[in-house]
Amino acid sequence: MADTLVVTFDVDQRGRTAIEEALGGAGTAIWLTDLEGSARKAALADADVLLSRNTTDLKGDERGLPRKARLIQFMSAGIDFIRLDGLPETLPVACNAGAYAEPMAEHGLAMAFAAAKRLVHEHAELKEGRFNQFNSVRMLAGGVCGILGFGGIGVATAKLMRAVGMKVYAINRRGGGHDHVDWMGTPDQTDELLAASDVLVLSLPLTPATRGMIDARALGLMKPDAILVNLARGEIVDEAALYDHLVANPKFVACIDAWWIEPIRHGRFEMAKPLLDLPNVIGSPHNSASVRGWRDVSLRRATANCRRVLEGGEPWHLVQEADRAA
Repeated sequence: MADTLVVTFDVDQRGRTAIEEALGGAGTAIWLTDLEGSARKAALADADVLLSRNTTDLKGDERGLPRKARLIQFMSAGIDFIRLDGLPETLPVACNAGAYAEPMAEHGLAMAFAAAKRLVHEHAELKEGRFNQFNSVRMLAGGVCGILGFGGIGVATAKLMRAVGMKVYAINRRGGGHDHVDWMGTPDQTDELLAASDVLVLSLPLTPATRGMIDARALGLMKPDAILVNLARGEIVDEAALYDHLVANPKFVACIDAWWIEPIRHGRFEMAKPLLDLPNVIGSPHNSASVRGWRDVSLRRATANCRRVLEGGEPWHLVQEADRAA
C-alpha cells in the first residue's frame, strides 16, 4: 500500500494539482475535507505524513490519531500561534520556513527605501501644501544592513540589500560564513550587529528566547537614525520601549509589518501604544507574504518537505521542543 500524505485543510483544484505535482508519485494525497466520520479517522490513523494549515483543521479527538505519522508539516513559516497540544508526543513538527522568502524580502526592501527616502512623511507634507524639495534623504548604498534571523527570508533579504550596495551583517546559531554576507556572527555577538546596522531587519521566529529581545537596552545600542524593519513577529520587540525610543529619537524609523496583536493570530488588531500617530513609523498590515500567485509556491515548498520524508529522508525545518511555546 502506498504511503499517504493527508492534507487536513480545504484546497481548491489548482492547489491540489500543485500538491500532487510536488509529491511526484512519492505517495498518495488524501484530502481530509472530502471524508466524513470514520473515514476521516481512518485516514488520520494511517497517515504517513500530514500537511496542515492549523491544528484547528482537526475535530474533537482527531489530533491524537496520527500516531504512525512521521511528520506534520505546517503551511506557515511561523507556528507560534498554532496549538500543538493533543498531537502525539513523538510526531515531528515542521514549519514552512522560507516559503514566502522572496516576496517578504522585497517588502522589507521597499519599507527600508520608503524610510530612507522619507516617502510617507513627505507625501503627508505635500498634502498640507509644504514642498520640502531640499530636505535631504538618505542612501542605502554604502550602509550596513543587519539581519537577525538568517533563514530563507534572511538570505533573500541579503541578496537584495547587497544588490543595492549595502554591506550585510547577519547572525545565525553557527556563525558560519555565507556568500551573501560581509560579516556573520553568533547570537552572543548580537550587540555588535545592533550597533553597526543602518538598517536592521528582523526575520527570526518567535520563541521563548527571542520574545522581547529588542528591548530598551537593545534599541539604545542602535544608531539614532537607524531603520528597524520587522517582518517577523511583533512580540520580538518591546512595544512600549519602541514607542519611547521613537519619541526620543525622531530620526529613528520603525517599519512594522508584524504587529503585537493581529487578526489571524489573536482575532483582532490592537496596539498598546499609538505608534501610527508618530511620523517616524511606517506600517503595513502583515501583508509582506500576500503576493498574487504565491500560494502555489508555498504549497509546493511544503509538499517538497513531505515528499522528502516519504522517500526516506530527514525533514527540513523541524521545530525544536524548546522553541514551540513562545
